[in-house]
Amino acid sequence: MTKFPRTTVGGMSLPRMLIGSNWILGYSHRTSSADQMIRDRHADPAQIEAILEAYLDYGIDAMMAPFKEDTPLMTAIRNVQERRGQKIIMIDTPIIRDMSNTREAYAIAEAQIKESARLGSDFCLLHHGSAEKLVSKLDGTMNRLPDYLYMMREAGMRTGLSAHMPELVLYSDANDYDVDTYIQIYNCMGFLMQVEVESVHRIIHNAKKPVMTIKSMAAGRVTPFVGITFNYATIRDCDMVTVGAYAPNEVHEDVEIALAAIERRAPVLGQRSSPNKTAVLGGAIR
Repeated sequence: MTKFPRTTVGGMSLPRMLIGSNWILGYSHRTSSADQMIRDRHADPAQIEAILEAYLDYGIDAMMAPFKEDTPLMTAIRNVQERRGQKIIMIDTPIIRDMSNTREAYAIAEAQIKESARLGSDFCLLHHGSAEKLVSKLDGTMNRLPDYLYMMREAGMRTGLSAHMPELVLYSDANDYDVDTYIQIYNCMGFLMQVEVESVHRIIHNAKKPVMTIKSMAAGRVTPFVGITFNYATIRDCDMVTVGAYAPNEVHEDVEIALAAIERRAPVLGQRSSPNKTAVLGGAIR
């Protein structure tokens, strides 16, 4: 199979498509029933393993998730790594709930960051819900962020920020914080983006470090062709798109769409099923 193009982040080679986890862990951004459907299917690690192996067939060997021990996802990752003799690069997004400036809070945060490293994470990107608590719009800074970045470096991981709030990228670059990459929501609909698409596009293009975009399909509100094509057509060659899948067949479709966008050609895809198609959609001419 064609191997997916790669970039370099913090001295490590990464594929320009990253494996997403929402449609494995049960975060559909749609309905509680959809969340439950996802969790029910992927309670079996074998279902997750099939998805991971589909990505690996294209050389897509990096996954973004909030990793935790004793979960079907971690079981699947370890099984696939052992079976294929191939490491899956882990991009962890830990949620540190207490970001207060106390000895106790720092100790809890340090323990959580060390646990991320113990699980095998290569990158530790502070979750947006935690990172945004440090933002000072008045000063254009992220107070005490260097303390957490230091913990990540000491644990042996590359560093970054999950920046749902686009100011995080701007403030981090302006203050030269010790980060290797950013996560940024970016999609053609502006879904969950805090400012307009054009502004986020500019922030990504001006970022000092490679950017990992997420929500390219706006959680299913646009088709893969529209969402993935838009993202790859409007980011830099050093940037990445995080793409999740519910089943292996979706992986193959999404990879073909992404490669077609990068290569500026039409994707080779099967048509969608619908009753009584018109001739233009491949139906019978009557």
